[in-house]
Amino acid sequence: MSPVLPQLTPRFAMRRRPVRRSATQLLPFSPAEPKPEAGALAQGEAGWRKASLESPTADCPLPEFPTSHVPLVGIARLAAEAPAADTKRKSLEKPEYFLLPVKSILNKCDSARVPFDWTINPYRGCEFACKYCYARYTHEYMEIDGGEFERKIFVKQDAGALLARDVERKYSHASKASGYTKAEHIAIGTATDPYQPAEREYGVTRACLEELAKREGLSVSIITKSNQIVRDIDLLKTIAAKSALTVNITVTTLKPRLARLLEPRAPRPDLRLAAVKELREAGLHVGVSASPLLPGITDADGELEGVAAAAKEAGAEWFWSGVLFLMPASAKQFLPFIEEKFPRLAKQYCRWYTKNGYAPEEYRKKVSERVARIRQKFGFVTRPWEGERPTAPNTQLSLGWDTSALSGEVLGIGSSSAG
Repeated sequence: MSPVLPQLTPRFAMRRRPVRRSATQLLPFSPAEPKPEAGALAQGEAGWRKASLESPTADCPLPEFPTSHVPLVGIARLAAEAPAADTKRKSLEKPEYFLLPVKSILNKCDSARVPFDWTINPYRGCEFACKYCYARYTHEYMEIDGGEFERKIFVKQDAGALLARDVERKYSHASKASGYTKAEHIAIGTATDPYQPAEREYGVTRACLEELAKREGLSVSIITKSNQIVRDIDLLKTIAAKSALTVNITVTTLKPRLARLLEPRAPRPDLRLAAVKELREAGLHVGVSASPLLPGITDADGELEGVAAAAKEAGAEWFWSGVLFLMPASAKQFLPFIEEKFPRLAKQYCRWYTKNGYAPEEYRKKVSERVARIRQKFGFVTRPWEGERPTAPNTQLSLGWDTSALSGEVLGIGSSSAG
């Protein structure tokens, strides 16, 4: 299997965030098939800028980036000094693995736009190499270009011991967001897939699950594109018996060739759906995410509905999908990919995403309404965490915060790690 990987691009010490602007026009998309025969775009930022000037999309070049350097500090310094991790893999296509010393595994999430309080990402970087992955920006915190997100994988050390300490010191069974009535929610896999190939060798995810299995009254969710999760059914059942646990499997398309193009090293869609079935048969609560929805690529009539039907047949209890969201680090990789493989969509993607990470509001609204109709048609529940968070022993008056008010679109943005 030959992965579709971008060439290395220079590191930059600073990043420029896009300026949000409202979309002024909603362009209709014409579904397009991948075109491998299309002329390959020159790789790297310089190649993209040159190709933009010579193509109809010249009005949307990527942002300029400063080239000055500053001394490495914090996580960037730790990454630069990280020793190579031993690996038994012999393939020349394997990524580089590094051991990353960290101070914490449980990371606080303060955003009111997502329905979780804490995140656990056992690794930094993800070998699945999803072309659209929003989490590429996390490598830039280490002063590593986002194009190396799938090439340089950092394995977090001492995960189990750190998580035990973090839960004791940080975690609360009465979250402020719920009005101190329900336990805080921990989401595993929001910025990197916890069951990418590295997990077979290093077992960081399993070490975290082993620690969570010792606790009671937690609220936990996992999101992944990998069927490797069935390896841990024993631990998942133990956690589910003591705490609230939900599992989310991402399936963006049922087309194997398209999935391989978009998510080069992730397991096939049928294997993911088989994992949904096996997890459900084990008595676990499982849903399917079809995020991100890619305009003009995976949004054709009947395609999203087909994913939902397959999810329902596999036993999924809920379903959601959100439109593609592009961080600048992701746009640098994804827009040249669109230019090469889907040239008929290149101009529209540039118009929508070069200066704004979101698709136009009108398009997102239509997708949200479509997902609502799909849920109703197949009888999916819309609130995977409703009724799942354990109730705190000492309740107080509710402050009125309700995770059910969050749309599937917001949830979908957090699922690309899953890339």
